[in-house]
Amino acid sequence: MLIIPSTAVADHATNPHTPNMHALGHSPHPATFLGEPDGVRHISSDLAFRGRLAFHGNYDGFRVIDIADPDAPREILHQRCNGDQGDIYVRGDILVRSWNSKKTTPRLCDGQTVPAGWEGVHVFDISDLADPALVASVSLPCGSHTLTGAGVSQGRLIVYSNNSSSAGCVDGTRALDDPVGDFMDVIAVPVDDPAAASLIHREPLAGPTTDVRTGCHDAGAILGQVNKVVCASADTINVFDIGANGTPGGSPEDPVLLFTITEPGVGQAGTNGRWHSTIFTWDGKIIAAGWEPGGGAEPECQTTDPAVDKSMFFYDATTGAKLGQWTLPRGQDGVGENCTIHNYNIVPLRSGRYVAIGGHYQAGTWATDFTDPANPVTVGWSDPPAISPPDLGGAWSSYWYNNFIYESSITEGLNVFRLSDRTTAGALRLGHLNPQTQEFSLP
Repeated sequence: MLIIPSTAVADHATNPHTPNMHALGHSPHPATFLGEPDGVRHISSDLAFRGRLAFHGNYDGFRVIDIADPDAPREILHQRCNGDQGDIYVRGDILVRSWNSKKTTPRLCDGQTVPAGWEGVHVFDISDLADPALVASVSLPCGSHTLTGAGVSQGRLIVYSNNSSSAGCVDGTRALDDPVGDFMDVIAVPVDDPAAASLIHREPLAGPTTDVRTGCHDAGAILGQVNKVVCASADTINVFDIGANGTPGGSPEDPVLLFTITEPGVGQAGTNGRWHSTIFTWDGKIIAAGWEPGGGAEPECQTTDPAVDKSMFFYDATTGAKLGQWTLPRGQDGVGENCTIHNYNIVPLRSGRYVAIGGHYQAGTWATDFTDPANPVTVGWSDPPAISPPDLGGAWSSYWYNNFIYESSITEGLNVFRLSDRTTAGALRLGHLNPQTQEFSLP
């Protein structure tokens, strides 16, 4: 593949990239992990989409960005909410935001005081985009790291909240054990009364095979004719039925475990990481999974690293059998380049092809065709040079939405790309997208 050389500027248009990966617009939101203390950070996190808007989570709230012109995305609002992580889920006029961990001093969210020691999720009414309103605060003992929707059931929006670090949940009975945090929280948000949002269920998790329990890090849900949830939990992926599958008869409110998946070298004691993200293909037949050696902060994906540390894994979504893996082919050998196979989604294609779009921190944005999961093929990429001076940065997540790729750059803001390649021809256009929630399935 022809490689276009880089210049020294940390600009997505000047990154090394394949000729089919075209850099378009940029919405700036400068930030840093290392130069700003907790409480003032603006780190960009995850994304959701509605129509021609992108909702961009960050450590101090979320931004609303007009993406009608991919060459010139325009911020129209920055809603403040001063709790880290800021993962978001958007459905209609409801936005739910993760507040990851307890704070030692009070903070503010939409001008309302968040007491010291509080953690959980905030629910916003975004019917007025000029002035979103915080309408509910749902306290969760282990906080909320990421959010996944499971559709509307009995007039209630069902949202799964996942904790990554169960600080404060340890009961002291075992070393490195967070038994109280070993669950997936199920939250119900009444569509007609979002202020009445509440925690309705805690789904216990199977595993782990080693003595570390920290709940789901992230989860992927697919509805339509599939109705399953897959949870990236410690060293043990959990796959659940959430309805319309006959026996065992789960529901969005009360998932039922189907089976678990483990992978040698992933998440077990001594591997310096855990499963991070999981998602289904749009037909529900394959699970794609990635993990996070180094916790997202350490230099990883180096040329000398073993393949297991820099791979996306593919499993049969009915049996859990391993089908193959894709290994990042470009070593991240710069000083301090944090890298993992982080957040991604699958292009909605009726062609039957499976194409993943992923953001992998300082490895940047990659497109991978895994139609034959035993022989995946890299389609295109944009890989930034190492940040200088070293910082924790790169692509938090990269997602396909309506024929463009949107990259959440931790320290820069929102970057837009267009991938010109036949593998993604005929992709469906969607009215909205929460990348961890596939609201329909394809045959």
